[in-house]
Amino acid sequence: MSRLIAGVAGNPVAHSLSPLIHGEWIAATGIDGSYERFLVSLDGFAAFVASRRGTDLRGVNITIPFKEQALALADDADATALAAGAANVLLFSTDGRVTARNTDGIGLLAAFADQAPAFSPKAGPIAVIGAGGAAKGAVAALVAAGAPQVRIVNRTLARAEAIAAAFPGRARAFSWEEAEAALVGVGAVINATSRGLNGVDDLDLPLEAAPLTAVAMDMVYKPLRTGFLKIAKAQGRTVVDGLSMLIGQARPSFEAFYGRPAPNGSKVRDICLKALGEAP
Repeated sequence: MSRLIAGVAGNPVAHSLSPLIHGEWIAATGIDGSYERFLVSLDGFAAFVASRRGTDLRGVNITIPFKEQALALADDADATALAAGAANVLLFSTDGRVTARNTDGIGLLAAFADQAPAFSPKAGPIAVIGAGGAAKGAVAALVAAGAPQVRIVNRTLARAEAIAAAFPGRARAFSWEEAEAALVGVGAVINATSRGLNGVDDLDLPLEAAPLTAVAMDMVYKPLRTGFLKIAKAQGRTVVDGLSMLIGQARPSFEAFYGRPAPNGSKVRDICLKALGEAP
């Protein structure tokens, strides 16, 4: 069998911990494979996908800002990606076809189960901040998990409205000026934007409008404790970090790329924490 090659594609991509995660699992399972970074120019994603069709690349995880474009370029897509309107996994077959999947929702729910086990999506409304590909995946997953209402808050209201329209009766759009009202009575607040990445441009949100029982979750994992999560922790809230979600979404990706489950019991989180300069 030829060497199994996969990777992560995005812009930026140097910050990604996915190569560490998959590399640890590759070593632990003894697979003859590799996992690489692909920095793609902002206007070059279609050309990148076209150039990889029919090659020995098994697939790629997709990070910002290409998740919606990834779905549009695929020949086939699973139901989760279609519901989310975005893909974080592209699989390449030897006949040149490309299949889109979305494992972000799996990772999101796994992160809550890991770090906020008392949280239930069915218990009440949930606020999602942002309206990009990551937000779409989150909304789709939360609706599928039984959330009675998902409130999408975004600076450009039309983008939030476009997501809400895909889930009639289950999602509602809010402008940034309506953020305070959107947080009233929620069971969780999820940052699905890139604000706070690398400690820059922290999310400025009236979190105090949410009940103290509301869990705060940030999809950003570098830094592990974003400004948003620090504020939430200082308010006494349960917090869920983006690293837990990253590892959660990587598991089904790994199996799709390499044909076997990611091993349990590996120290992949500790390895990532070390790379982030955080204590285990």
